[in-house]
Amino acid sequence: MKIVFMGTPEFAIPSLQKILESKHQVIAVVSVPDRERGRGRRVTYSPVKEFALKNKITVYNPVSLKDPEFISTLKELKPDLFIVVAFRILPKEIYSIPVKGSFNLHGSLLPKYRGAAPIQWALINGDKLTGVTTFFLEDKIDTGNIILQENLPINDEDDFGSLHDKMMKLGSEVVLKTITLIDSGNYSLTKQNDSTASSAPKITKEICEINWNKSVFEIHNLVRGLSPYPGAFFSHNGKTYKIFKTKLIENGELIIENSNINSPFAIRNSQLPFIQTKKEIFVQTKNGVLQILELQPENRKRMTAEEFLRGYSLIN
Repeated sequence: MKIVFMGTPEFAIPSLQKILESKHQVIAVVSVPDRERGRGRRVTYSPVKEFALKNKITVYNPVSLKDPEFISTLKELKPDLFIVVAFRILPKEIYSIPVKGSFNLHGSLLPKYRGAAPIQWALINGDKLTGVTTFFLEDKIDTGNIILQENLPINDEDDFGSLHDKMMKLGSEVVLKTITLIDSGNYSLTKQNDSTASSAPKITKEICEINWNKSVFEIHNLVRGLSPYPGAFFSHNGKTYKIFKTKLIENGELIIENSNINSPFAIRNSQLPFIQTKKEIFVQTKNGVLQILELQPENRKRMTAEEFLRGYSLIN
């Protein structure tokens, strides 16, 4: 089949690679417009565009997806299929062009977590299972008929970075399986049940701020869902600190028995729920204790708690 691939970030590259290694032909790639970065205003490409150019694939990056000239160009390519992985919302004028339709890869088990940040919200909500879905595009976001789904367990140690990479690999495999099904014509579609749908809105700065009044589980899962980017944070004495890794202690008594938390060298912050020893940082929540393992002071690099305590303190 003749395929036009549409994507932007690193997450989409393994899917594009799988297609290039298959019998199908990628006749073009569509990505976001180039951007100027840094003091020198150097023009940079999206990861997908950079990968496509290295593989000598024609790339289009229109400012507007409704540009008549761009739409005309896509029609002239006479594509069999459009594949969308982490791209923009396509208007009907575009997704209806290919003779065999347009499908999207989504990082959740739809209709759960429709929206921009499904991987993050699965972790923030403490889910134990997630997966990927391919579906044909319709006007409303993430609502089209499901072609294929595959599950992926979420491990206790997973954060956004590790789960993203696992889903990136699984997603590429499911994209290729979906292409094979569509090419054969031997597939059935599953209509999404809107009554069981949930949303995964874009991650904002307000979502990233830690509320120390929440449970130990909620704080721990927020850190997991936002690590390594953009990072859960809190403010103290006019400075911002990001937390990237924590250790969940469901029963605070275990910490008290098995650590230095109650030693003569442990110091508590009277305003925030922090407890420090010479090498450790703990947070006392309403239903347990959380140990902070990795954090980042404002304008400094990410570091372990022990490294942090050599030059910084949260007890002041």
